[in-house]
Amino acid sequence: MAVRRRIDADAGRAAVRAWQGGADDRQTLATAVRFLLEQLATDHEGNSVEVRVPPFGATQAIPGPRHTRGTPPNVVETDAVTWLALATGALGWDAALADARVSASGTRAELRGVLPLRWA
Repeated sequence: MAVRRRIDADAGRAAVRAWQGGADDRQTLATAVRFLLEQLATDHEGNSVEVRVPPFGATQAIPGPRHTRGTPPNVVETDAVTWLALATGALGWDAALADARVSASGTRAELRGVLPLRWA
């Protein structure tokens, strides 16, 4: 089942580029975060890991066992700026974990092999 996009691709790419250029207003962050969460779900379709970027969004991705009720067993959570840095390659997974900028719980909560995303 294909991921249904809510963020227009051109608007999403523009928001990510604006963030890379230093824009940090709430609308730009929200659009860029949501666009890259959708990109993750599109490129790595599945339901085994939930990626949360409060307050802007969350998605399920990565092939594996489907989760349907309660707290997911595999959760990655981070803030908007860290997610954007991870997704664009400005920050590596290991560095984010070492600096406690990302929380990853569960045996499948590993995004090292899927980041950075191809979004441009």
